[in-house]
Amino acid sequence: MSSTPPERAVETATSADATVRRAPKIQNFLLIGAVLGLVVAMALTFIFQRSPEDIDTSAGEIYYSPGQVFGFLLLICVPVGLALAGIVAWLVDRSTHKRARIVRMDKVDVRADQPQVEQQPSSPTAQQEDTNS
Repeated sequence: MSSTPPERAVETATSADATVRRAPKIQNFLLIGAVLGLVVAMALTFIFQRSPEDIDTSAGEIYYSPGQVFGFLLLICVPVGLALAGIVAWLVDRSTHKRARIVRMDKVDVRADQPQVEQQPSSPTAQQEDTNS
């Protein structure tokens, strides 16, 4: 029976100051802004919908289907919704700086020395040679 030396632990401790604050999740704000832009585009499509009979072609007016109008409004409303939601997220983020706290962090590293393990022969012939000798 072989005796292994006891493991020795090496412990190092460091400390530092860190600022802790609650911050909003910006992707949630942007998702809400995109959805609101979609809803506004849909609402505007149905509010200002005109029938083909209301179009005066002699005056140069062109009829756009509701799908086309929705697509045009979607190209405008979604980026505007994203921009407004991003500004709101930025303002909320800026307001959280006022409630930020400074805390002390302690980091402890513990490393144990591994005892050296005797290597066993890997091949069966080497094991047989050890038993024959």
